[in-house]
Amino acid sequence: MLLDGEAWQAKFRDFQAEAWRLETLPAYNVPQEAEQIRAFLAGERIDPHSYANDYTEDLKRVRREGKSKGRVHIVTRPLSEYLRFEFMYYRPHVWAGEDIRIMDVTDRPNPLADVQDFWMFDKKEVVLMNYEPDGTQTNREVYVGDVGPYVEYQRIAVAESVSFEEYVKGLDL
Repeated sequence: MLLDGEAWQAKFRDFQAEAWRLETLPAYNVPQEAEQIRAFLAGERIDPHSYANDYTEDLKRVRREGKSKGRVHIVTRPLSEYLRFEFMYYRPHVWAGEDIRIMDVTDRPNPLADVQDFWMFDKKEVVLMNYEPDGTQTNREVYVGDVGPYVEYQRIAVAESVSFEEYVKGLDL
């Protein structure tokens, strides 16, 4: 079953304890980000201390409700321009309550090399994120089957990654 619109938004409103994502791509082609990326490439930066938007406000709501939202992004160096752009937003997201971790596989085998992007809700439901090679999302698909392997993918991703703040120490972003 494909997931879009209100049904997709409901996943983020209705989860009970945890929403978690695995990101595997060096770049995502998101039309809504096009202007922000152009500005970033032109040298504009956000102030992470004052930055707020609907996403950061929702992260604060999630935290107030005693829930968690997190992700692990698998990366290799050198970081793509898109990752540098995304990392600029990760800091205020972390400060708003998202547990963002980075798994750098530059100098080691990727333990999740054949795993695609997904969201997992409450370790009970998985939504597969399907992309074209250029990072354009084609659809979101509710996974039907045993979620056990995805719980294990999450365990591996968390164990093999470091917090975003630890990862970016000393990086010239």
